[in-house]
Amino acid sequence: MNAPQPTAAEQFQELITQEWEFRLGDDPLFATAVGDNRYNHRLPGATERDFARREAALRGFRAALAAIDRAALPPDGQLNHDIFGRWLDNELGEYAHNAYFLPISKAYSFHTFFPELAAHMPMETAADYAAYTARLAAFQAWVGDHISLLRAGLAQGFRPARVTLEGVVASAQAQVVAAPEASALYKPFSRFPPGVPEADRPRLSEAGARAIAASVTPGYTALAAFLRDEYLPAARDDVAAANLPNGEAFYAHRIRYYTSQAMTPAEVHATGLAEVARIRAEMEALIRQTGFDGGLAAFIEYLRREPRFYPATPEALLQATAYVLKRMDGELPKLFGTLPRLPYGIRAVPDYAAPGATTAYYQPGSGDGARAGMYYVNLHDLPSRPLYEIEALSLHEAVPGHHLQIALQQELTSLPNFRRFGGFAAFVEGWALYAERLGLEVGFYADPYSNFGRLSYEMWRACRLVVDTGMHALGWTRQQAIDYMADNTASTLLNIANEIDRYIAWPGQALAYKIGELKIRALRAQAESALGAIFDLRAFHDAVLTNGAVPLDVLAAQVAHWIEACRAAAGQSPNSPNE
Repeated sequence: MNAPQPTAAEQFQELITQEWEFRLGDDPLFATAVGDNRYNHRLPGATERDFARREAALRGFRAALAAIDRAALPPDGQLNHDIFGRWLDNELGEYAHNAYFLPISKAYSFHTFFPELAAHMPMETAADYAAYTARLAAFQAWVGDHISLLRAGLAQGFRPARVTLEGVVASAQAQVVAAPEASALYKPFSRFPPGVPEADRPRLSEAGARAIAASVTPGYTALAAFLRDEYLPAARDDVAAANLPNGEAFYAHRIRYYTSQAMTPAEVHATGLAEVARIRAEMEALIRQTGFDGGLAAFIEYLRREPRFYPATPEALLQATAYVLKRMDGELPKLFGTLPRLPYGIRAVPDYAAPGATTAYYQPGSGDGARAGMYYVNLHDLPSRPLYEIEALSLHEAVPGHHLQIALQQELTSLPNFRRFGGFAAFVEGWALYAERLGLEVGFYADPYSNFGRLSYEMWRACRLVVDTGMHALGWTRQQAIDYMADNTASTLLNIANEIDRYIAWPGQALAYKIGELKIRALRAQAESALGAIFDLRAFHDAVLTNGAVPLDVLAAQVAHWIEACRAAAGQSPNSPNE
């Protein structure tokens, strides 16, 4: 007798399981990040051939998905089918436009991540140390893979903008040490955890030192030489993504990729201009409340020059940040019915990366709960780190922003893994920007300068819509973008320059924040209007967050469904007026 044919649901589950296993094996660093430690001894391949293989695999998964009868799936299965398809199409778009040919800049790169490797791996046992050492030993070959990829990109016209490479040679050269013990990567061998037997420690230390001497130092030496002698001289002076091969189509793809919306550069630009005008009016009103005698430009200049707005020491900046977040921890139950279990910590951006890094960033914890989320604060150049920005920045990066949303998503075990550990940027970044504003509802921004910092951060995200599209599609120069940000935000000039260079290196990503936040705010307004007295903010936030980071149109449908469920529970008909 013939075996029964698998159902559509069984086919789909088999497909997403195959894709997930492929992804973990293909990208061992991603596997480690989500708590799967089977590949902790390996690094991912980075040659052109590796990316061609990945693209072929994704095309196979996309064809298999198309062969599954979507209509035969249950409603949640249909949603997973749609989201999986959207994710595959997004990633295939990246391959179609050869985005992998530009993997390095002063804002992000494999070589500035690597010295922090031990912070992203389990380091509790002798086996953990052996896996760590294996990755150290593989580093030189990994550098070689990247160099071959970058050369192939140059040959095909994928030349980076020169300004995005400022400092990358120095950041690589900083890891070239005379003795292995001087390397940042040797630190785990200088202090072992209790789980590593005393008898094993000399052997492990010697193996680590050999790997650093034989692989890490030569790898960084080769990378620094390649960047200095070949890559930087080939860089271009212009900044527009439109000037890359098939650049206009690439940037159009990036808008869809990062906003999950079908918008043209001109539409995004116009949205940004409208938001800038609205926020500027709020900023000018706040300036009048402070009693300052002068306009916006004079007030911003005052903020940039007044010493009392800047920390005296790195420790003071970290302490002020920690105090803000501990206060917010105590307010979270007022805003959310469901909170993550995973904690978060605060850490300084490493010194070797800090000069070219952004003001702060968040690193998710591991999916198995073994590693906390981490909020990185940039302590470089303290006169560029204003205290009046701490509240908005910290609420964005940690709670109720990135850490709360991402940690909660990782704990949604009812979701398939591609949704637990993935997502759409407009949701993720839009939520974090929305989270900054939530501070107003629980007693933050009481100081008018801090509230101006919040408005400046919101203005910053609105300006991103203007300058990103301006530079990549509408002919703006880098200096035009810097001047526009300087005229409209209170951010320091160093931060502005670093941010503009990040947008040049990462076309479209900066659009996700404001587009996503505008949608979440619009959905909240819709829910408040529809539900009136029965609107519950905690329940609304749970409705937004407990399905993971979905495309914005999917989120809109989910909120509409939640509104109708609330009406039904209250005995209201779908079209009845709220009370």
